[in-house]
Amino acid sequence: MANKGKVILVGAGPGDLGLVTLRAKECIEQADAIVYDHLANPEMLRWARDDAEIIYAGKQAGAHAMSQEEINKVLVDLAQSGKNVVRLKGGDPFVFGRGAEEAQALVAAGIEFEIVPGITSAIAGPAYAGIPVTNRAQTSHVTFFTGHEDPAKTESAIDYEALAKLGGTQVMLMGVERIEAIANEMMSRGVRKDLPVALVRWATTGRQQTLTGTLETIAKKVVDLAFEPPAVAVFGEVVSLRDTLKWHEEQPLSGKRIVVTRSRKQASELSDQLSSLGADVIELPTIRIEPPTNLREFAELVQDAHGYDWIIFTSPNGVNAFFEMFYKLYDDAREIGPARIAAIGPATAKRVRDFHLHVDLQPEEFVAEGLIRELQKVGSIENERILIARAEKARDVLPKMLSELGAIVDEGFAYRTVPETRDSTGARRRLLEEGADLITFTSSSTVENFLALGLPWPKGMQVASIGPITSQTARENGLKIDIEAKRHDIPGLVEAIRKFFSA
Repeated sequence: MANKGKVILVGAGPGDLGLVTLRAKECIEQADAIVYDHLANPEMLRWARDDAEIIYAGKQAGAHAMSQEEINKVLVDLAQSGKNVVRLKGGDPFVFGRGAEEAQALVAAGIEFEIVPGITSAIAGPAYAGIPVTNRAQTSHVTFFTGHEDPAKTESAIDYEALAKLGGTQVMLMGVERIEAIANEMMSRGVRKDLPVALVRWATTGRQQTLTGTLETIAKKVVDLAFEPPAVAVFGEVVSLRDTLKWHEEQPLSGKRIVVTRSRKQASELSDQLSSLGADVIELPTIRIEPPTNLREFAELVQDAHGYDWIIFTSPNGVNAFFEMFYKLYDDAREIGPARIAAIGPATAKRVRDFHLHVDLQPEEFVAEGLIRELQKVGSIENERILIARAEKARDVLPKMLSELGAIVDEGFAYRTVPETRDSTGARRRLLEEGADLITFTSSSTVENFLALGLPWPKGMQVASIGPITSQTARENGLKIDIEAKRHDIPGLVEAIRKFFSA
């Protein structure tokens, strides 16, 4: 029998990826298997190894992927098979979750376990809504309770009379569906009807919404506005501070749902920048970066890199693939020889500099034509030997133009983009159910592969393109371009989106 593995109960935090602990990320990166909850941000799964087993164990009202007993069994079985398992639980594993029950099941089975605390939405939710749970002018104590107790209990363990006497700030998790009964219970125990109340839905994410009212009015507002869980409820005078302290929902892209179609490994830069402006980002990768069809041929070109006058990189992916191969062949950067380096775009140039090499030429326009113009300013390239590290099936404009100017050109196919067929985070389902305000395309291949998925186009979804080449492909496929970045890189695209919605 294989040696037993270990289970780590990891707090996934309240939703914002920036609030995930370093230890949690480290555990996800190293896990053989990950069992994750409905409230754990699925984008955390992009940190997992490609070969990690991913299991959804989400529990929503009336729709449980598996029962708690089944989850316990899955954790035990995975560990007994020798796997190191991460159990991703929304918020903190021991704050109104069932982490203790899972830990007890592991103890009973003789499985080693660890607890990684997470930031609970009981604190983060109010904070992101501009509500401090304590404030010297109003209250110096806070009470947490759950609105969703064990259904096997014959009576509630919550002493509402004690809560009424205690006062201060009270934060309730998992009770939106019962808010009317809970509010009535509190009022019957003497809590004043005009006590300020706030409900914070999908707290800390781009989907965050906050509903305020009083103990007397909040239940009707929930019904009238169809305000659904998951949400955190805050009762107390501190709710009134939201009028001046609200910030998360005031950001430039707050309330905007934006689709990112880049490959999973590349998506984070764009997603993070959009999220930092308040956007609700759906990462729906349409491409995956893979080694070239003929890796041996590419390796031979890299091996002879010292014999070229110029090495041209057209994307960060090309840079990554080139140097990954280069350092398999050589252990000294000087083996690249006297070749000068050209890079199209600041992101590509930055990636070259990450390898501690100088970029000799970078055009202001991030397209092949701009590079040709800059090369001509340097001097004649007739009979110059040029290596282009690029993707398979990319535009052939650059090699053709260089050849026409008399250069001796070799194309090094460093990688290929293939359609992404996996949807481990359920992004496609979310797009179908919730729609989106905007979809972003960062290359022609993202356009073509998204359309190849055959998904219904959400009503009102607009299109943002990183530059003219991508826009041309989109138009050829019948799409209307609403936003095109003037600067053809990720920061330029984000800035164009920000200006568009600000206007």
